Amino acid sequence: MSSPAPASDSEAIPATSATTSDVPAFGWSGYAERVNGRFAMLGFAAVLLIEALSGDTFLHWAGLVP
Repeated sequence: MSSPAPASDSEAIPATSATTSDVPAFGWSGYAERVNGRFAMLGFAAVLLIEALSGDTFLHWAGLVP
């Protein structure tokens, strides 16, 4: 039995972001920068939470400074 022919790229519907009409892409795209910024904000909030809960600076808590 032969398998069905794959759909051509022109028939494929590109996946879009859930929040914008941007198409996810690698490299220096607006979508990639937006996602990177969101992860950076989450990381910064995590650092603030660690400092608030431990009562110590993040660099000292992580063992990067004495």
